[in-house]
Amino acid sequence: QVQLVESGGGLVQAGGSLRLSCAASRRTLGSDAMGWFRQAPGKEREFVASISWTGGRTYYSDSVKGRLTASRDNAKSTVYLQMNSLKPEDTAVYYCAAGKRSLTIVAEPSDVEIWGQGTLVTVSS
Repeated sequence: QVQLVESGGGLVQAGGSLRLSCAASRRTLGSDAMGWFRQAPGKEREFVASISWTGGRTYYSDSVKGRLTASRDNAKSTVYLQMNSLKPEDTAVYYCAAGKRSLTIVAEPSDVEIWGQGTLVTVSS
């Protein structure tokens, strides 16, 4: 089994930065992709970013491209989401996720095998 533990959320002013972390108890066998999603109150969970363990290939939502950057530390089985130039619209609970077997990109909820518990990011105006 895999357990994903998130941390790093908090309150930040617009234009500020924050880094989220997601530590996995173990790599998901047969899977090479992790993803980041977010969900604001009253809205559907939406894709933010994806990253592969092998090669660190990334894929981003157009809404965050250029501001949010995913990275990983394979030795620590941890993925990160560096968030810069934050906007109030970025306020949401952020979830990390492990992709299903055979996937190299996690870009929608149906791609997810395991979810993290979520961490709240609040961006004030």
